[in-house]
Amino acid sequence: MSLFAPLNIVCRECETLITMDAVGSVNADRRPDFREDILHDSFQDVSCGNCGHALRLQPNFNYLDAGRGQWIAGLPANQVSQYIEVEDGVSLLFDQCYGSKAPKAARDVGDGLDVRLTFGWPAIREKILAREHGLDDVVLEMLKLDLLRRMPEAPLAEGMELRMTSVTEDRLSFAWMETASEAIEQEMSADRVLYDDIAANRDEWSKISARLTDGPFVDIQKIYLGEPRAA
Repeated sequence: MSLFAPLNIVCRECETLITMDAVGSVNADRRPDFREDILHDSFQDVSCGNCGHALRLQPNFNYLDAGRGQWIAGLPANQVSQYIEVEDGVSLLFDQCYGSKAPKAARDVGDGLDVRLTFGWPAIREKILAREHGLDDVVLEMLKLDLLRRMPEAPLAEGMELRMTSVTEDRLSFAWMETASEAIEQEMSADRVLYDDIAANRDEWSKISARLTDGPFVDIQKIYLGEPRAA
């Protein structure tokens, strides 16, 4: 089931106290509307009843979509610099819920799940969007790296993210986003053929693939966030 708990927050504009339900877990199989809300950037948002100021809670929940084989720990964007420690905690949590430490019925569900860790709304939305269109998120991250090699310059730094925003039959659209505000700084698109070429030649990307998948945080940010996980 999807779980919520009351949370009091203060409006940044008028300091009015706002009470809302903060999500702790989402079961997209039972509540597909929550999945759609995430895809449409409207999940966990609220408007102040006094001044009308809109705000959105940072993600801090677990997302399950057994039908599509996804389990995602969605956490606030400001925790990304500690991703290795967070990965360890997320792996343990999944193990307790659906892995070796879980009851057999839960393990049977867990066998069909890809485990992922994301930071911030654009990242979790991207994972769900990729699965919606049958895209492998590891190949997608490798495509981003390929696109970076083709760009004369890119705002590649902590606090900036390259996220896929939409998919058509022929094109994948991306945006450089400022992590804290989710403001779009630059947009671009890529021919779907580039993704297909990488998917068909994954052996050539084996070292990068191993780096991306050494934990549940499958994201190119880990390439430039410091030292990799110890072997």
